[in-house]
Amino acid sequence: MAIIALIFAAGCVQEMQPRTSDRNLAYMDCKDACEYDAKIVREQNLSDGPCLLNPAKSATDWVCDIAHNPRLPIDDLPENQCSAYREGKAKHFVELDKNCELIRAV
Repeated sequence: MAIIALIFAAGCVQEMQPRTSDRNLAYMDCKDACEYDAKIVREQNLSDGPCLLNPAKSATDWVCDIAHNPRLPIDDLPENQCSAYREGKAKHFVELDKNCELIRAV
């Protein structure tokens, strides 16, 4: 009986462990897109603040945007934000600077 209880308890503990959050998934997608896709594949100039993921690959409620650090008023203009966020299709965003460093994830 003790063995069965131990097996059951082990199964419960495994299920209760936290999974990677959507915020972390979105950040990882964003960082990958910034470092590999934008700089290596497309050789895109990130100083223009492009929207890199619209939405993020692993967390579709998130977008990935490049902004100035420190932020400038131009970063808050709707035309400089990812369309999925502007249109309400995504509720959260990850902002990185042109060096692919996190500014904020909201």
